[in-house]
Amino acid sequence: KADVLDGGSLTAAFAGCEGVFHPATPVPEEQMVDPEKEMMAPAVKGTRNVLEACSAAGVQKLVVVSSIAAVFFNPSWPHDRPKDETSWSDKKLCMETENWYSLAKTEGEEMALEYGNKNGLHVVTVCPGIVFGPMLQTVQLNTTTKALLYIIQVQEAMALIQ
Repeated sequence: KADVLDGGSLTAAFAGCEGVFHPATPVPEEQMVDPEKEMMAPAVKGTRNVLEACSAAGVQKLVVVSSIAAVFFNPSWPHDRPKDETSWSDKKLCMETENWYSLAKTEGEEMALEYGNKNGLHVVTVCPGIVFGPMLQTVQLNTTTKALLYIIQVQEAMALIQ
């Protein structure tokens, strides 16, 4: 069992691996009481732990699943210019608007790329708009699955109306 907040457990889990796929960042369900504890620490510290564990275990390649949220929230980015490796969400705006998920993803991705460059770990990031897959918890729906369910329910309701 590995926990992104426990670097030692990650190092043991990564032993013998050539590559690691890191998709973990909590997605807030409601208003957070302590964004630093609930979002920033798991996302940013967790990513740092993954990076350091990769180095300690001799992993050569890391894929970090970031998010469109890391590149989307920047009002000064030209509207006619596609997003690329130089586009980042405005961290100050994210803090002012309490957009903790975007801030966490931006800081985590920047840190991962910088760490890779400095330490010889081949880091690649992807920034999907949404990710679906098997649910890790069975007690309640996760935020992404709730969004999909909402879309399906709206589609069904619209079909009934028409």
